[in-house]
Amino acid sequence: MIGIGDTTTAALHAALSGLAQRQRVSSDNIANVNTPGFLAGRTDFESNLRSELSSGDTPVVGGGSVHRSLAATRTDGNNVDLDSETVIATETGLRYQLALQALNGKYDLLSAAMRTQ
Repeated sequence: MIGIGDTTTAALHAALSGLAQRQRVSSDNIANVNTPGFLAGRTDFESNLRSELSSGDTPVVGGGSVHRSLAATRTDGNNVDLDSETVIATETGLRYQLALQALNGKYDLLSAAMRTQ
């Protein structure tokens, strides 16, 4: 049975929330590429999502943890790597689109099931 509140739907919502947070952090990093002393932010929501799924818990929708990168800094104390941030932003956007398509597919199945009854 396909339900609105099933584990797959909850996992996709949690992934979309985490990916949106990663996009915001990456945008903040890019905006501060020339800010002296700025340390790039990093987001991790996959660890919690993986843990919740492997333990059989329904994933909780919410952002992941955000921490500052400990990567080496330039002479101005900034450690934002524009090339790396561009790749992260692009990859995050593609993953978001994929998760959104999967969620739309779930809703299409639910809608089709409701029409046949």
